[in-house]
Amino acid sequence: MTTLVMLSILALGIAGYGLLPVSDLPNVDYPTLQVTASLPGANPETMASAVATPLERQFSTIAGLDSMTSTNALGNTQITLQFNLNRDIDAAAQDVQAMITKASRQLPQNMPAPPTYNKVNPADQPVIYLALSSPTLPLSTVNEYADTFIAQRVSMISGVAQVQILGAQKFAVRVQVDPKALASRQIGIDEVASALAKGNVNLPTGVLDGKQQAFTIQANGQLYTAEDYRPLVVAYRNGSPVRLEELGKVINSVENNKVANWYNNERAVVLAIQRQPGTNTVEVVDSIQKLLPTFRKQIPPSVKLEVLYDRSITIRESVKEVKFTLCLTIGLVIMVIFLFLRNLSATIIPSLALPFSIIGSFAAMHLMGFSINNISLMALTLSVGFVVDDAIVMLENIVRHIERGEGVLQAALNGSREIGFTIISMTLSLVAVFIPVLFMGGIVGRLLHEFAVTISAAILISGFVSLSLTPVLCSRFIRPSGGKKHGLLYNLMERFFNGMLHLYERTLKIVIAWRLPTLIANIILAVATVYLFSKMSMGFLPSEDTGGIFAFTEAAQGISFEDMVKHQRELAAIVAKDPNVAGHMSAVGPSGISISSNTGRIFMRLKPRSERELSADDIIKGLRPKVATVPGIQMFMQNLPAIRIGGQLTKSQYQFTMQSPDTEELYRAAIAMESRMRELPQWPPSWDQCP
Repeated sequence: MTTLVMLSILALGIAGYGLLPVSDLPNVDYPTLQVTASLPGANPETMASAVATPLERQFSTIAGLDSMTSTNALGNTQITLQFNLNRDIDAAAQDVQAMITKASRQLPQNMPAPPTYNKVNPADQPVIYLALSSPTLPLSTVNEYADTFIAQRVSMISGVAQVQILGAQKFAVRVQVDPKALASRQIGIDEVASALAKGNVNLPTGVLDGKQQAFTIQANGQLYTAEDYRPLVVAYRNGSPVRLEELGKVINSVENNKVANWYNNERAVVLAIQRQPGTNTVEVVDSIQKLLPTFRKQIPPSVKLEVLYDRSITIRESVKEVKFTLCLTIGLVIMVIFLFLRNLSATIIPSLALPFSIIGSFAAMHLMGFSINNISLMALTLSVGFVVDDAIVMLENIVRHIERGEGVLQAALNGSREIGFTIISMTLSLVAVFIPVLFMGGIVGRLLHEFAVTISAAILISGFVSLSLTPVLCSRFIRPSGGKKHGLLYNLMERFFNGMLHLYERTLKIVIAWRLPTLIANIILAVATVYLFSKMSMGFLPSEDTGGIFAFTEAAQGISFEDMVKHQRELAAIVAKDPNVAGHMSAVGPSGISISSNTGRIFMRLKPRSERELSADDIIKGLRPKVATVPGIQMFMQNLPAIRIGGQLTKSQYQFTMQSPDTEELYRAAIAMESRMRELPQWPPSWDQCP
């Protein structure tokens, strides 16, 4: 029966391990939704009062809403809604959609489309970047492949929140009207817009019904290229038609020519794919990677599809390192047991508690919906020292009975009966240590929940193994020594242990003889410990090198697009020269997380950690003085943390928030506060202190 139970634990654990997903950390994401709305031509004040305010009033009534942040720019509004950890993101999305519908009557009637939402945290780092470029095809054609073949298909993958097309160059016909030509013919700009709308239609024309057959009338009213638009009649003057080509230039262009994107200094279209909060990064990336060969077959050979950055690579590497640490810990524990017991069969018996406890924990992790991550593997690593204690105690007590002359089977029965309650109390007392962790709330409680449950499961399974498997193995494989002489290795180790015992005895006598100095030394150590602890820097999570660096760039408000491109390319050239950077993406203009025209983004993919000496933080420190030499633009680099608390991706590690119902007064106060902060002796901070 014991054999079958142990084999069942082993089989369930192996099956559970194969079903466990791989992640860097447990699921600690706050349910976050992003609502976007657009009203072309409206200034930020109009977007805030006419679009954001009606929506915010409705969203504030949703249950479980922790924070709400809105950003308004020219023609665009973004509202980020973050809910508490207990709120289901799908249920929250239904409430948000209901509130959008409820607020629709209060929104401007000339909005091109109603507000939309995405199940995405704007502050979250994309799990993978895909770059498309072509040396021969225009960017509008490359954008068509990115939007039609890739973005729509990737959006259907389970766990994908949204696919942002950075530097989108969607094809469009641009009409550049000459004001002098309009004035000379007494034609208003509104007449040109009306003529374009009427002359470019794609509506059903009608049906011809016959006795035996019916025909659908098809009219070619849809215009596609600049050549189709040029002969369009705008108005009639003096009995003659005035065509569009007489009023200015009609060219084939893109919808937004104030957005640009580069991949390794080559114009490209970049797809930033973000996952839904609570989904597994590795599973999402694996699903995307499976589709890449299909995408490469569908697009022309002249279009290059490359992976700029893959977040799952560093996750797999970190989990692999923790797995190696776990295996090394198990090996060291078994070696220490052998050095002290100096008996092969006596070493194997308690050592078997290790694989059964660890592997059995995988089944419990699968039942609880956990994943293989750094926290759960750390729990298993720490449990290695706990799970062998019970088995060693059981083995030692049984061997004691054998040395007293009892039979092996009788010694196993008496020894296990005698020590059974002690092992149960040891196991439960160890589990009780982690019970308070289970009741911790917030992001820390969610983060440590898997740790507490995993290590408790391993300890409970080890207690069961010690009470069942260990006595059975002792009754089958432990034999009385019968006065058998020990070998050379045993005698050498015995002399070493005796020497250590004598050394401890001598030092203990010295300490007892000098009681007052010993007490003073311990007090000094306690005071020094408290002092050093107060001086240690504090943080939520340690900085992690994920192989990527993200940077915001910001120039003066009102900067022209051409000048912004010039400054951005100078920064990108400095980044490209860094020997630690394997590839980079650079973008300017309103796109994705930034909706201001004077901002840009640079993402750097670093070389593998084994190929570079500097960490991501050290690389940032080295780049700061170099990029500071470019005048007219600032670059804010950051090593993005693994957990994002808040729905904003800011330029620094901390920020101040100022609020006022009067916008003009708010702007004046912000300028005054900045000027006062510049008077502080800590301003400007050194490069090592820059956030």
